[in-house]
Amino acid sequence: MASDFHRPTKFPSGKFEGFLGAEDPAQVSRVAHDTAAALLARVRADPDPEVVARLVTYTDEHGIDAIAELWSQASPRSLPGALWRVYLLRTLIRQDPRGLSLAFQRGTEVSHTIDQVVAGAPIPAGPDEVRELADGILHGLFTGDLAVALDRASAFARVTAAGMASLADDADAADTANPARSGELTKRALRLTQLAEELTSCARLWRADSLD
Repeated sequence: MASDFHRPTKFPSGKFEGFLGAEDPAQVSRVAHDTAAALLARVRADPDPEVVARLVTYTDEHGIDAIAELWSQASPRSLPGALWRVYLLRTLIRQDPRGLSLAFQRGTEVSHTIDQVVAGAPIPAGPDEVRELADGILHGLFTGDLAVALDRASAFARVTAAGMASLADDADAADTANPARSGELTKRALRLTQLAEELTSCARLWRADSLD
C-alpha cells in the first residue's frame, strides 16, 4: 500500500481511507518496532531542538510515503502504529487545514464531551491554529508525555469526526447537486473515529508500559 504514495505529500482522501481501512498484515515487520523504539529513545535521551524540529516536519520534505514504508503496516496498537497515525493526522491537517478546522469547529458545537479541551486547540480554531496543534502534538510525542500527546491527537480526531458527521447531515439535506458529498464526509468521519479509538488504546498501553 505504501508503494502507491509518491511525493509531494498531498494525496486524495481515498488513499487515507485505504490506509486506515486496510487489515493489518499477519506478520508485522520487526523493523517497524525497532526503528520506532530506537528513534523515540534516542530523541528523548537527547531532545535537541533542531533534531525534534526536523522530525516534526520530516514528511514536508520527504513525503508521507517515507513514513508509510516504515510503519503503516504495523499493528494500530503498537508504538510504530501510533507514530504512523499521528504523522498521518498531521499530513491530513496540512493538506486541508481549512476543511479540517471547519470540521473541528463544527465538532466543538455538536460534541458534548471534554475532547475539545483535551485536544488543546483554541476556540474558535482556524487553519493556522489546527496546523500549530498538529505540530505541537507531534512535538509532544518526542519531548513530552507520549500518552498525553496521543490523547490530544485522539481527541482532535474525535471532535473532527463529530463535525464531519454533522456537516454530512447538512450536505445530505441541502447539496442536491453533489449527493456523494454526504457519503464522503460520513466515511471520513468513521475513519477518524477509528483513528481516535486506536490512539486512545495506544495511550492506555503506554501508561501501562505495554506499548511496543
